[in-house]
Amino acid sequence: MTPSADRLRYAYNTNGMTSHRLHDALALLADAGYDGVALTVDVAHHDPFAPRLAARTAALARRLDRLGLGSTVETGARFLLDPRHKHEPTLITPDPAGRARRLAFLRLCVDIAADLGSEAVSFWAGVPAAGTDTSPDGTAWNHLVAGVRAVTEHAAGRGVTAAFEPEPGMLVEDCAGWSRLAALVPGLRLALDTGHCLVAGDLTPDRAVVRHAGDLGAVAVEDMPRGRHEHRAPGEGDMDLPAVLGALRAVRYGGLVSLELSRDAHRADTLVRTALEALRGAERAADGALAHRVGAPEGAR
Repeated sequence: MTPSADRLRYAYNTNGMTSHRLHDALALLADAGYDGVALTVDVAHHDPFAPRLAARTAALARRLDRLGLGSTVETGARFLLDPRHKHEPTLITPDPAGRARRLAFLRLCVDIAADLGSEAVSFWAGVPAAGTDTSPDGTAWNHLVAGVRAVTEHAAGRGVTAAFEPEPGMLVEDCAGWSRLAALVPGLRLALDTGHCLVAGDLTPDRAVVRHAGDLGAVAVEDMPRGRHEHRAPGEGDMDLPAVLGALRAVRYGGLVSLELSRDAHRADTLVRTALEALRGAERAADGALAHRVGAPEGAR
């Protein structure tokens, strides 16, 4: 195998740019050389509940086109649906009205993605409430499967990829949990945050890429310390970034590869550029290592 001629395409999540107006954030990304944006639909950027959503979405689509930026849509806003409880309600919230609110929001995000021409919409399960039955045939899983089916069917109708993200501490927190869910929801894709593999599950980040190459709908590659769910810039955690990017190259992943650095909005002015430089450097290192292995004598490989 020789290194792919096509480089990976990188995006930056707007939840790491909340001190910037969206207009300015997109210009910063384009000027730095990113290929796209992972748009976290939230109060800071493209509030879905503010007036004139359709007109604002159309204007955003035009701006993305002018800047040459692709997009994915992220749904992990912390307090958009409930100002007092982080990430609530969810698809597994015991209250039916709460679940309905989350489902309506996710459908709205699918519609935004369709109007933007986005590659995918990423979403997750939620943290089970205390006392909830989380067994395979229990209440939480039944609620989750019903909600994910509804989102996936709506996405299919709008021509959008529905990508489900395992999140440490949530009902589905690793690739094994995603596989169980995907077996119950036809058409569901995997939103793989490779850093999460350092926190939950039995697959290393690069092995997760290879194992689920045919399932990938969205990918994030921020660094993390092993065993701690802390999103960090490249080089600030325990991720073998060349191995992960090399695996993405090897499986010829063509979607956007995003960075989610939600704790770093205070340094986005410099981190946007330095993080991209680190990703490209790691990708070159991965290509160099692969070329070395390909050129090595048979017995040395």
